[in-house]
Amino acid sequence: MATEIILPKLGFSMNEGMLSEWLVADGGQVSVGEPLFALESDKSTQEVEAPASGTLKILKQPGETYEVGTILGEIV
Repeated sequence: MATEIILPKLGFSMNEGMLSEWLVADGGQVSVGEPLFALESDKSTQEVEAPASGTLKILKQPGETYEVGTILGEIV
C-alpha cells in the first residue's frame, strides 16, 4: 500500500510552501526518518523526513509553490 507524501503545515499561519528540492531521486529507496525533501516557507527552509520506507514516486516538481495538504509524491 502506498504512503502519500503530503506538504506539511510547518507553522500556525502557513498556507503554502515551495518545494525547494527532492533529496532522493525518483525511484530511489528511502527509509523512514530519512530526509526526503526541502520545503521553503516564508520564514525558513526545512528538511522533511520520509514517513515510511520504500520506493519514492515523485508527483510534484521542485521550484513550485503548493498549498498545505498537496500530495507531493508516494512511497510504495
